[in-house]
Amino acid sequence: MIDVYTVKFKSQDFNEYFQLVSDASVMEMITERAIPMDEARIDFEQLMENNKLNDNFGHFKILTVSSNEFVGLAKLVLNEENKVEAELGYMILPLYWGKGIASHVARKLIGHAKQQESLEKVVAIIDPKNIPSRKILINNGFVSKEFKDFDGLPGEILALELP
Repeated sequence: MIDVYTVKFKSQDFNEYFQLVSDASVMEMITERAIPMDEARIDFEQLMENNKLNDNFGHFKILTVSSNEFVGLAKLVLNEENKVEAELGYMILPLYWGKGIASHVARKLIGHAKQQESLEKVVAIIDPKNIPSRKILINNGFVSKEFKDFDGLPGEILALELP
């Protein structure tokens, strides 16, 4: 497995973010389409605003330890309406698929969530066809809660109750 670490996205990281969200294969199980530049800029500004809300939560770049290469995005975002819940997610560039990175990042985010005394639950939303992500989440204790439509796209909500 490639050793990786995470750091919060900063305003100068738009190009890495756009590299990820403009890749149709990355976005196939998320939005079913690549995100165009103008939409990505708006999304990135919202991501940056979210990153300012809490030091312990937000959107993180995934980088290789050996060369600081950009691998993808990891998120652990506090639910602003229900502050005892956070959403976990990740997107990995295709070059790094199948190398155990998503599993490693998911474990790190879950470990971080467990250290936050205020959290009671972590949720993840996936495309029901995304079997690899579903497997990662189930292997980390997540349980399927419901299937739901998200803006016309299918979604499965999985949850992990924290001790």
